[in-house]
Amino acid sequence: MIDNICATCGTQYPQGEVPDVCPICSDDRQFVPESGQVWTSGVRLQQQRSVLIRQLYPEVYEIKVLPDFAIGQRAFLILTPGGNLLWDCIPLLSEQLVSFIRSKGGLKAIAFSHPHYYSNMNEWASTFDCPVYIHGKDDEWIFNKGPRISVWEGGEKPLWEGMKVIHMGGHFPGSAVLHVPSLSPGGTLFVGDTLYIARSRKHIAIQYSYPNHIPLPAKIVREIFDRLLRVGFDTMHGAFDFQNLAGNAREVLGASVGRYVV
Repeated sequence: MIDNICATCGTQYPQGEVPDVCPICSDDRQFVPESGQVWTSGVRLQQQRSVLIRQLYPEVYEIKVLPDFAIGQRAFLILTPGGNLLWDCIPLLSEQLVSFIRSKGGLKAIAFSHPHYYSNMNEWASTFDCPVYIHGKDDEWIFNKGPRISVWEGGEKPLWEGMKVIHMGGHFPGSAVLHVPSLSPGGTLFVGDTLYIARSRKHIAIQYSYPNHIPLPAKIVREIFDRLLRVGFDTMHGAFDFQNLAGNAREVLGASVGRYVV
């Protein structure tokens, strides 16, 4: 068993290149537990955890580790006639999950919102023989650069079937959202925690650090909001299983930003 997975964020480091402290967690946007850095292995995760696969729409499945591990995020499998996309990642790729995804046609690509969810992305990409799309402004946070990682630049990364990844910045320099126009009448955004939907689903936060409650400058929040206004959406899904806003996401975002940015 090779202990190369950070138990706090789920990032997998190359064998033989494991740092004393995970640089993603020692950054202000995350944290190292008071008890200190803890490492685990893929073997232990397979032994101790399972994977939940739950259908949200006919074309969308959420995937997460049970019991919660590390940040506890979910990934999304989005099915389209032109190929399937994985949005964000979870640190456990079980045989059950591989079989399920292959039964749906495999993966055409993997795309990310930001570095906290890179986890074991190289294992995913190798298993499904697909590229991984990461914005170039987050290149410095790729500590395990596999051969299938493809860095993109600029404001948008067009995919297929009208889908595109849109650069936002804020939480991380390369933070992004995924736009899938066909899933709801006004279009759907998958936002990771580039934007953070509150448990009440009546507020959306845009911060530099969510666990440490560090705000962004009002100017940056306004820039992100202005970019989002140019995108058609009425529905939004975040990184965690309570973060689903259907039908009124645009209005909730506008009211949220309006409380703090004039």
